[in-house]
Amino acid sequence: MRSFRLLTILVLAVAGGVALLQSCRKSEFRPTGTPLPFAVPQGFPQPAYDFTNYPLTAEAVDLGRRLFYEGALSKDSNFACSSCHMPNAAFTTFDHDRSHGYNHAHTLRNAPALANLAWYTNYFHDGQYDGLESVVRRHITHPNEMGENFPEVQARLSADTAYVRRFRAAYGFIGISDVTITNALRQFLLSMVSADSKWDRVQRGEATLTATEAAGEQVFAAKCASCHSGPLFTDFSYRNTGLEVDPALNDYGRMRVTGRSADSLKFRVPSLRNLNLSAYYGHDGRFSAMRTMVRHYRDDIHLSPSLDPLLLNGISLTTAEEDEVVRFLQTLTDSAYTRNPKYLPN
Repeated sequence: MRSFRLLTILVLAVAGGVALLQSCRKSEFRPTGTPLPFAVPQGFPQPAYDFTNYPLTAEAVDLGRRLFYEGALSKDSNFACSSCHMPNAAFTTFDHDRSHGYNHAHTLRNAPALANLAWYTNYFHDGQYDGLESVVRRHITHPNEMGENFPEVQARLSADTAYVRRFRAAYGFIGISDVTITNALRQFLLSMVSADSKWDRVQRGEATLTATEAAGEQVFAAKCASCHSGPLFTDFSYRNTGLEVDPALNDYGRMRVTGRSADSLKFRVPSLRNLNLSAYYGHDGRFSAMRTMVRHYRDDIHLSPSLDPLLLNGISLTTAEEDEVVRFLQTLTDSAYTRNPKYLPN
């Protein structure tokens, strides 16, 4: 009788776990563990992500950090998330236009620098994903990126007793699954906040811009801030900024998502934070230097029906203004962010 009761309890527990896991696929997933407060930096707006109902936990964030640097998520175990999002390059690909993936493949686009993702409501240069779990799934399974499937990833991680313990600590009896893998990575990505550049310190009254940097800030405010606005230096809109389509890539941006010709060649206005660390620039990495990118807006606007009206005549910049605005953009570099042990491997 006792063994029958134990078997019944076990069956009910497994069934409950399956039911919970299935419900997690349909709604926001909440890990167990120790709540980890999310501090909104001074001067920042409230994040788009709902931390009140779906808080971070210390165990899940730490697990996600480990998974971010884990090659076992890829088919040949050589491509971790950090292969394309490198800390020394503000979590983009160092000194490359587009990233390398499994089997010597190249990605379609330049990997965006990662920071302050809690303020985003959708992701990718064209905004095709509404949630970070979908982004993670895409990267793990795409043949040109990590090229793997979740059953194989789960099998590798399940063979590692340290991962088994960490998943149990973060997610209880659910353990290692596609849901918990993607959730842990989401938790880590949401925890990544960059808010300690020289510009931030100036806003807090802890530093002062040089005369050249201050002049560049004035140029920026007059000629760039309508799109690169606020402390996040983006309005999150999608705009055609006068880039000709690369015929080898045939990438028409937002139109790939909406199917609307009015969205042709529109890409998300990127944040300019950590710009000095994150070359190459542009959705396809066509600009190898910050100054080259700035000069595009002055000299090389390509006219097309969906071109942003603000750029019909380009952006007028003198040589002195170009120097000044570049110096200002360099003040947006948060070197402490790229060295923060919370975001680095052990």
